[in-house]
This record gives sequence, structure tokens and C-alpha cells, in this order.
Amino acid sequence: MLRQLELSCSVSTMFSTIPCFCKRGDIIVADEGVHWGIQNGLQLSRRTIVYFKHNDMDSLRSTLEKIMTKNKRSKNLRRYIVAEAVYQNSGQIAPLDEIVKLKEKYRFRVILDESNSLGVLGRSGRGLSEHHGVPIEKIDVVTAAMGHALATEGGFCTGNARIIDYQRLSSSGYVFSASLPPYLASAAITAIDVIDQNPELLVKMKQNIALLWKGLSDIKGMSLASNHESPIVFLKLEKSSGSTKEDLLLLEKMADRALKEDSLLVVSSKKSFLDKCRLLVGIKLFVSAGHSDTDLIKASESLKRLASELLLSPNLFFLFITSYVFFFNLLSYFIILDDHVA
Repeated sequence: MLRQLELSCSVSTMFSTIPCFCKRGDIIVADEGVHWGIQNGLQLSRRTIVYFKHNDMDSLRSTLEKIMTKNKRSKNLRRYIVAEAVYQNSGQIAPLDEIVKLKEKYRFRVILDESNSLGVLGRSGRGLSEHHGVPIEKIDVVTAAMGHALATEGGFCTGNARIIDYQRLSSSGYVFSASLPPYLASAAITAIDVIDQNPELLVKMKQNIALLWKGLSDIKGMSLASNHESPIVFLKLEKSSGSTKEDLLLLEKMADRALKEDSLLVVSSKKSFLDKCRLLVGIKLFVSAGHSDTDLIKASESLKRLASELLLSPNLFFLFITSYVFFFNLLSYFIILDDHVA
């Protein structure tokens, strides 16, 4: 029988779930594209982490095979596969049916984050398991943040009775935190009821995703890299400048102009020393059932215009950045020189 544990902070859901079950010496096989919250959970668990190529089942298969054949102690260790249902950093959808087959073959446990798929995938919005027709009981641990489709705060972890009871005693995000406020829990329940009672919302969202894909299919200098059923639409650069820093500056410039000129809020990739995601940088758009056709057409036209202006003649932009840095350094030099002379 499945049970559920609620946490008061959405970010801490994966922070505390992974370290709760994975201790020093255990083996975790994780997708290289997992989001920052999962990365932190992996680091806090003090475990052996092996990454496989993003959403590549051949890479996952060979990684599991290596672990089981080359590490003689692996059969006596706890072993986990960590993945996202819909990857926040790429918009790709995990092939859960294949992951479950590999899990059963090599005797691993699966920890799946459904934050971006709950209320989106499946005939009734139940997430990736419904989308692929995989019984939820075959997934050992399911987590999700409730700040996405449910539009509230907090998170939850679902599993069998032993898993949830163990978390009540060992999960730092549950033990050392206040309870989820009742009004937030009530908001999440109401959101689920709205999805259940209005199946047309899921139909509308799928139509919106298709419309945005159609509008962006011929964008210049960029290409669609996400799954066509994903609510996260990811645009990647077709040609990199060779420098991640310069690519990020260009994408940030594009996002800033979209907001200032067309009131369009998009998210450009962010990189920091904390975020170890190895995926390519790009721009993300988050689609909902609340968007009108006009909204999505406007978004497509705005991004296509900015891509033509910034990406087809990128040298002008980089020349501006280089000149700005040069003159700033030159000015700083003369100020310092003037202080020494004085």
C-alpha cells in the first residue's frame, strides 16, 4: 500500500529524500542533466555517484552493467537510479518503461522526481507512470514539488509504508522543519480536484505546446531540443561561440530584450559553481493551459525576431561586449594611475 509524506519546502524535497536513503558507500546512478535540487541531494548523501548520458538508455544500460560486473561489492550495497520525469534543464521526458526494465534486470531501486510532470503528463495528469502505462508500485520512491502545476508550496514523497515510515524518522527536511501549513495542503488538494474535474485543461495545454512548437519550428539560429509533449520548451543554440560564458551572455541579452520590448518572460540557462549540470545552454519557455493562442503566437514572433537580430550577426554583440570591457578596464587603469600621481 502506498503512503505519502508532505514537506513544507519544495526545494528541500529532494535535498532530504536522497540523503535519507543513500548513505556513504552506496551507489547512485544519476542522469547528468538533473536539476540543482537533485544535485544537492546527491552531494549531501556522501555516496558513490556515477552519471550516465542525458536521457540515453544505452548509456544507462552500459553503466549498470559495468557496476555489476566490475565492482564485486556492488551486490551487497544499496543501489539507486535517480532521474526526473520531465527534465527541468532540457524539457526531455524520461523513458520510464525502459528505466523500470533495467532496474528489474540489474536489481536497482528507482528514485523519480515528478515535479514537472504532475498535472501535465498522462490521460488524467497523474504523471510519467500514467503516461507510459507503468504501475506506480514499480517505482520505489516518487517525489514532487507542488509549486509547478499545483501552484502552491511544499513537496511530497510517495512510496510503500516502510519507505515513508523510515523517512518520518530520518528525513532532515521533515524532522527538522515545521509542518506543511494546512492552507497549502488544502490548496494542493483543490488544484488536484480542479484537474480531475476539468480534463479539458490537459487537452488545452497539449494544444498550446503544439502551437508553440509550430511557431518556433523555423526559428533562425536556434533549434527545439525538448520533447514535443513536454510543458518545458527548450531552445538551444545551433552554433556555439566556443565559450559557454559568451553563449550565456548572448542568451541573457535575448531574454532581457524579450522582457523589455515584448513583455515576454523567458528563462535563459544559468550556470554557477553550485550547478554541475553538463547540458548545453539555451532558453526555456514554460507552457500552461492558461496561455491563449495570442500569447503563444506573440512569444514565437518575439523570439524569432530577436534570434534573427542577435544570432545571425552575433559578432556585433560580442564586439560591443568586448569594447565595453576594454574601455572599462582602461578607465580603471587611468583612475588608479591618477591616484598614484596625486
